[in-house]
Amino acid sequence: MLWVKAFHIVFVASWFAGLFYLPRIFVNLAMVPPESVAERERLLLMARKLMRFTTLLAVPALGLGLWLWLGYGIGRGAGHAWMHAKLAGVLLILGYHHACGLLLRRFLAGTQRRSHVWYRWFNEVPVLLLVAVVVLVVVKPF
Repeated sequence: MLWVKAFHIVFVASWFAGLFYLPRIFVNLAMVPPESVAERERLLLMARKLMRFTTLLAVPALGLGLWLWLGYGIGRGAGHAWMHAKLAGVLLILGYHHACGLLLRRFLAGTQRRSHVWYRWFNEVPVLLLVAVVVLVVVKPF
């Protein structure tokens, strides 16, 4: 079980690295002047590759988490309300990941209209989600 838990943590950390950096690329894309086509294309290439890689990292993170929960019974049974809250947090993280994909598609289509300031705030969301999930797992307040 400790091997599964260790690799779950590694893949979650790697997944979050992508979720931290991808919106940072969006900030830069939102600041690119329309005449800087080469810069825009370079940032879009980086964003596409990072989104693909981040999605690939999410799969084993989720799979190993399910293995810990369903296979080893971590967080199952009475007195584990923290796990329900954590699963809600995981759903929010998946929603954020999906939102990043939608925003990337808007950048690729040239229909993005939000300011770099909006993306700076959007970039803070995964930090809050990570803090919440880690506190739930470590402290188990419920």
